[in-house]
Amino acid sequence: MMTRGFSLYLDFLRFGAAFVVLLSHIAYPRFSDGRWLWIRELNLGSDAVIVFFVLSGLVIAHVAKRKHCGLGPFAFDRITRLVSVALPALVLGYGLDRLGAHLAPAIYAGWYYNPLPLWEMLVRGLSFSSEWTGMATRLGTNGPFWSLSYEAAYYTLFAVAFYLRGARRVVLLLAGMLLFGLNILLLMPAWLMGVALHTWIVGGRRPSRFVSMGLAVLPVMAYALALWTDLPSMLSHMTAGLNHALTLRFSDEFVWNGWLGLLVTLHLAGIAGLASGSVAPRRAQVGRWLAGGSFSLYLVHYPVLQFLAVLPLKSGHGWLEDALLLALTLLICFVFAALFERRLHTWRAMLRWGWQKKGGGNW
Repeated sequence: MMTRGFSLYLDFLRFGAAFVVLLSHIAYPRFSDGRWLWIRELNLGSDAVIVFFVLSGLVIAHVAKRKHCGLGPFAFDRITRLVSVALPALVLGYGLDRLGAHLAPAIYAGWYYNPLPLWEMLVRGLSFSSEWTGMATRLGTNGPFWSLSYEAAYYTLFAVAFYLRGARRVVLLLAGMLLFGLNILLLMPAWLMGVALHTWIVGGRRPSRFVSMGLAVLPVMAYALALWTDLPSMLSHMTAGLNHALTLRFSDEFVWNGWLGLLVTLHLAGIAGLASGSVAPRRAQVGRWLAGGSFSLYLVHYPVLQFLAVLPLKSGHGWLEDALLLALTLLICFVFAALFERRLHTWRAMLRWGWQKKGGGNW
């Protein structure tokens, strides 16, 4: 059973992962003059994305099994969830990129900016195909968008496996895997661990409090030890030849990412055993609010950071500059969330109303 305490922990973890990704990008020397470079050296931002994948698998399995709905409603919920934030994020990112590149071309002259036309940004972005087989590209400055291409693929494969049967399921799964490609499949084990975790939780197999404590704490200690011994780099070195031959892009640490996914899954299993069924209302409200803007924070912050680098924010006081950059980025991202992400129920209601008005069924 998913207790309220466990759900609240997931809310804070979701926001925390998005915040770490933001910090990992502020850590680029062009934004903070190397003051936070240790975050990039530890690769904490990429690790935070794996946390997202495990959480995503857990949540999608929970939604699919709780609602007992069909493929149509599932697809509607997933598509609207992604598009409601992705569409305005793409448009905003395009506008900021073009304006910033016009005002300060030198600041945008780097690997981090791929100036695509708007139509291509929208087609690639809203099809979530920017990392699929043979279609890999960066959407403007929005580097974090890559993970949505992975997420959409995982949603699709899960839906086919969960809702379809027989030969049609087998054929569509194979076709999907060919379309999405090796890179996306290499990180799917972490996502599937989230699905497996949900199955374990709802199955009622609750460990003792002592075991739960061990599961909650030991994976965190193992993660810290892995970073201290530089285990991720050692594992990446083992697959360097494969990465060179196949250009794995964001999946170049797939061995480490698999181990990290397991650590996250074990940690969450422990938290599930420890979390209570009741939480303080104020704490729950804060957790829901932070989580309710985490998708926007993740998807919008990079174009915002890049544009803010154009503005005269330098004061000669490095830490003050960093704090101002962080505060402005958070402010813009959460205003964006208030306009789009937090209005998801409204957008869905409007779409359902329009569908029903045209004679469609009830979703």
